[in-house]
Amino acid sequence: MPKIILGIHGMGNKPPKKLLEKWWKKALEEGLRAIGHPRRLVQFKLVYWADLLHPKPLDPEVRDKKNPLYLDNPYIPAGTVPGKKPNIRKRVLDYIERQIYKIILNEDLSMNYASVTDIVLRRYFRDLSSYYSKQCLDRQKKAKCPVQDVMREDLARVLRKHSKQDILLIAHSMGSIIAYDVLTQSVPDISIHTLVTMGSPLGVPAVMLKILSEQRKKPQKHISAATPENIRGTWYNFSDRRDKVATDYNLSDDYKENSKHVRAIDIIVHNDYEYEGEQNPHSAYGYLRTPEMARVLFNFLHYRKPKPLIWLSDAINQLSDKVRREIVKKAMRRP
Repeated sequence: MPKIILGIHGMGNKPPKKLLEKWWKKALEEGLRAIGHPRRLVQFKLVYWADLLHPKPLDPEVRDKKNPLYLDNPYIPAGTVPGKKPNIRKRVLDYIERQIYKIILNEDLSMNYASVTDIVLRRYFRDLSSYYSKQCLDRQKKAKCPVQDVMREDLARVLRKHSKQDILLIAHSMGSIIAYDVLTQSVPDISIHTLVTMGSPLGVPAVMLKILSEQRKKPQKHISAATPENIRGTWYNFSDRRDKVATDYNLSDDYKENSKHVRAIDIIVHNDYEYEGEQNPHSAYGYLRTPEMARVLFNFLHYRKPKPLIWLSDAINQLSDKVRREIVKKAMRRP
């Protein structure tokens, strides 16, 4: 069966679609080269939704940092000196987690993010608020409502188009929320070979409450949301512990396994993205070129019948979380 790699980007304004798609491919190819398997990706498409919330894309030619179209997160290859894995202190993570827990739902189920002072989190929750609102949008002078439905339909349309292919779906940041909603509600009949979520906020309490509400489950302390039934292979969840959007990175605790015994396999990675002296551990490019992502990509592109990854995933998901994590770490050390 032919294979297709699909991506869906995350929060905030972005450069034009063609450029962003080109940069995602470059980051994926960079990761493959780094593990000794250089390859050009032919079958890759990016689902682009930034234009729904931002009328004008970011412009790489703008040099004024105060200009709203200034691009502060372009793709650049990793430096020649390997990044050093930071020593994450527990109190820093605890502080960020407390800040995120301040984000609550208003009585009308809209997002309340006024208390967030961090620019990354504020930017993220602003887009998330728009996603969960009932606001309309004007796309190419055609009014469509609500914005959430339009975002979902964009991804659903692409998945339907490639339903006869093996699909590797890569979802970054808020894109993972859209992907989850589409897989569970819009196209539950379309099979997904592998899902990769990166820097995902799917474990954030406010997001969990929304998901449980749509699944008509009453939020309780130990209740879990469902892993999409149409993921038939593996769900990898990559997080950098410095990533403020993915502070609750253990999705395996929040999403119970589906009938095929698939649930999130949480893997901590090092996001090495840095631009003009500033690190950004939430950057999609840094996640896309990690050796862990490269090995998932390599295995997807090269698997043959019998499908060892699917069999291995089923076996792993039946093991305890601790044993499963150890097996995955060892298996991903080499392609």
